[in-house]
Amino acid sequence: MIAFSKMNSNNPFFEVIAEGMRDEAKKYGYEVKVVSGEADVAKQKDQIKDFIVQKVAAIVLNPVDSASIGPAIKEANEAGIPVFTCDLQCTDESAKVTAHIATDNYQGGKLAGEAMIEALGENGGEIAILTHDPAASCIDRVAGFDEVIKAYNAGRETGKITAVKRLPCEGQRDPGFKATEDIITAHGNLAGIFAINDPGALGAYAALEKHGKAGQVKIIGFDGQPDGLQAIKDGKIYADPIQFPEKMGRQTITAISKYLAGEEVDPIQLIPAELYRQADGAKDPSLN
Repeated sequence: MIAFSKMNSNNPFFEVIAEGMRDEAKKYGYEVKVVSGEADVAKQKDQIKDFIVQKVAAIVLNPVDSASIGPAIKEANEAGIPVFTCDLQCTDESAKVTAHIATDNYQGGKLAGEAMIEALGENGGEIAILTHDPAASCIDRVAGFDEVIKAYNAGRETGKITAVKRLPCEGQRDPGFKATEDIITAHGNLAGIFAINDPGALGAYAALEKHGKAGQVKIIGFDGQPDGLQAIKDGKIYADPIQFPEKMGRQTITAISKYLAGEEVDPIQLIPAELYRQADGAKDPSLN
């Protein structure tokens, strides 16, 4: 038995990871038990305790909180159960994670910065960033984005891109909607929004639409979920650095299989993101 606690159940991205894990596990004769932390780190800690009692072969986590999950991982370490993280990393260096399999979020954030520059053109303008700091992956996305924007602005007298507001969106639509309403109320000249995932980006679009600003403010998302890709095709979101969650899930199971067979496993396994624009959506047979 491999036990997987995903971050929450209202973001389909995590279920695609789970499906990739389940399908790949069949090749090795493993069963994957999936539960959801529901964005509650205390609940996820309790789930890890349950996994330990059940004496599972391995634990996989999308940590709800990258730092706070550390003590629970250490309990699994003491019980001799290997822990793997997928998509979201544990930042507690005292907790042992056998392998972390994820998107190269810093590289993806740089792609998001390049997309924002492309979307705004030479005029630049004021932008906002919808963040989710409890997740190390989202911090990396913003860091990569900031690096590209800073390099773009260096030495420019005009056409700079200026981040005027950063607000948390919790990686979900409703908080993304509320944060965007707050931002556009305070900043009437907003030209762009970078949201750390598709739910946040779709919430931002809904707020812009409500206030008659849809199309005036360019949105860069992140993920490549089906509804995000459809929004890109429809011109609601400008572009996404897309992830490959099914591959992430399969690669996690491969790493577990190797480890349990006594083989060496790379501790950090990063999967590059790719930029997806409207032209890609027009050729995508999976979309309407």
